[in-house]
Formats: sequence, C-alpha cells, structure tokens
Amino acid sequence: MIANFTLPSHAQRTDARMPDAPLIKYRPMRHDHKKWWRLQFPFHQELVSRVRELVGRRWSVELQCWLVPYEGLDEAALQQHFAGLARMERAFDGRPLGGQQLQALSHPQQTALLAFERWMRQKRYSASSIKTYTDALAVFFRFYPDRSLDSLNTDDLVAFNHDYIIKNNYSYSYQNQVVNAIKLYYRQFSHGEMQVDAVERPRKAQRLPHVLSMEEVTRILKAPTNLKHRCMLQLIYGCGLRRGELLALRHTDIDPHRKVLWVRGAKGQKDRMLPLSQRLLKVIVDYQHAYPTENWLFEGQKAGQPYDERSLQSVFKNACAKAGVQAKATLHWLRHSYATHLLEAGTDLRYIQVLLGHKSSKTTELYTWVTKPAFDRLVSPIDQLDL
Repeated sequence: MIANFTLPSHAQRTDARMPDAPLIKYRPMRHDHKKWWRLQFPFHQELVSRVRELVGRRWSVELQCWLVPYEGLDEAALQQHFAGLARMERAFDGRPLGGQQLQALSHPQQTALLAFERWMRQKRYSASSIKTYTDALAVFFRFYPDRSLDSLNTDDLVAFNHDYIIKNNYSYSYQNQVVNAIKLYYRQFSHGEMQVDAVERPRKAQRLPHVLSMEEVTRILKAPTNLKHRCMLQLIYGCGLRRGELLALRHTDIDPHRKVLWVRGAKGQKDRMLPLSQRLLKVIVDYQHAYPTENWLFEGQKAGQPYDERSLQSVFKNACAKAGVQAKATLHWLRHSYATHLLEAGTDLRYIQVLLGHKSSKTTELYTWVTKPAFDRLVSPIDQLDL
C-alpha cells in the first residue's frame, strides 16, 4: 500500500527521537464501514507530503485527521514510512495515552457493554452509532475498573471529564459522545447512583457552513466529461444529498413519473422525498441509458457493488481543480451550497429543513448567517462617516 519513495535529504538528517521532531499520533479505527489508520499531527508541510505518498489516503473533514487504508499496511510499515521525519505514538482506545494507563474491561463491564450493544441493535441504531457509543462507554468504564456500574454517579462523570478528557485536551465532540453514551446506558440499564437528568453536555462550538457561489458550482458541475461523474455531482447539489445518501441510491428510488427521488434510511433512519427538476431528471435518464446497472444507481468497478466514496471524493476534487476553484472545498460543500442558494431564492426555511432531513430547525437556521442578500442589505456605520 505504500508508494515507492526515498527519504529526502533533509528528512534523513532529522532524528525522530529528538524532542523537537514532529509527533504523529496514530491508531486503527473503523469509519464509514472500513478500517483505517487514523493519523493526527499539527500541520507540518513535510509530513503532509509524506502522507500523500500513501495509497488511498484521504483527509477527513469530519474527524479532522488523515485516514490511511489499514489493509495491507501493518504497524511496522506505517512507522517505517515516517522514519527519520517524525516521532510516532500509538493512541489508546481512540485517544492518546495521558498520564493514566486504563485497565482492561472487567467481566461485569464486558457483560454490560454486550447487553447495551444488543439493545441498540434491537432499537435499530446504525452500525456507526453503536460502535461510537459502546467505545465511548467502554473508556468511561475502564476509568473506574474497581467500581460497580451501579455505584458510579454524576460526580464520577465530572471527575472523568476533568481528569481524562480535559486533561488530555480531547475535543468537544468526543466529550459529547461519552456523555450521550452514558445518558443512554444509565437511562435504560441502571437504577443506581447516576442521575441521568443532571448529566450536562459540554457547550457546543458553532461553526458556519462553507458555501460556494453559484458561479463556482456551475463551473464544478460542468467540469467532468464523464457522464457518470457529472450525474453524481449534479444529484448531490440538485437535491442537497449527503455523500452516503447518494451512494446508497437504487434505481427504484427514482420515480420519473412523479419527478421525485426517495432517500431511504438516511441519518437517523429517516426517509425523505425530494423533488427532481426536469433538467436533473434528464441527466439521470441519460446516465441510466449509458450505464445500465441492476441494483445500485451508481456502481463501482466491481459489478453489483456501490460506487466507492473515496473515488467520489476524487471526482469532486478533480472537478474543482478543473473549474479553478481554489478553496479547499469538500463534497459536503455542495449540500451547504444547495441549502444556501435555496434560502437566497426565497425558499421557506422550514421547507429547506425538510429537504435536508434536519431534525432540528436550529441546524437549518445556520444558513441564514451565510446568505449573501442578507449581508448586501446591511450598511456598515463606517459608510455613513465623512472620511
């Protein structure tokens, strides 16, 4: 899995054992139903260049880290790839080891986690949610190896947050995952000391969505010469789809007579129906005639298998380069742009919420902060000064 390369001369002069050498924290993980090596390090141009030499690597905006395919790349080979350039530190249970070595799960803890996992499967939680929640709960259990599960209380959670999460400078999202897992578990399985209603989530950072202009979107969507690539990108923007929603589409999800597209079992196990414009429907029909498939709307290189998400990201990246879009855009920016452009055209915010499949209107309301007409109507006080 590693491309052939030789260490550059400046890297060869770097002793990775020196304390000033850049540090890479790595661990295996599952993400989007695949196994990866997760690499995290402060921005370092030489390290980024070295990562790009690995076949199949990609940057995850969601996780804010590099992901490298696990298959065919063992730990020794991964370390060797960065030899002479960086120090390597194996992360532990999804998080780097701090000053405390967590112990293995006890038998009662394992039994509790298994029961929790079975219950989540019965409730039809997604595989990624089950993995996230059980992993987060396991770390909390291991922080208190000698305590019975029913004896743990809210004060213990506060201590865990302070002495493990905050001490190791872990993210808001990870802390929130742990809190969600603990609240869900103790609400369903325990009548002990944990007061679920008193467990508070951390304050959430509010980040605005990235939006492309209509001119940029036009250039991106016109860039691919391949009909399949053009159809995929136009569907994502034209219907505001998530990446996984596009790749999960089947031919039966297209209703040409009613001009609608069905998104089934999306985030939160929710279905939704989306309108298809006449232009978009024509692109889909032309694509189906040119690329006949039996089941999935977009198949990969292997017949009967859905299109690969990494290949889709490459399609978008190449389209951006060809279109001259300089921003480090991701595929999800097309969904953000779809919502923002609808809002700028006067579409009701509640309707946009339904189209996007947002559970909360607060999520959709973020797009009001990035609409151009709203800013164009504002007059800065400085413009009223006689300068």
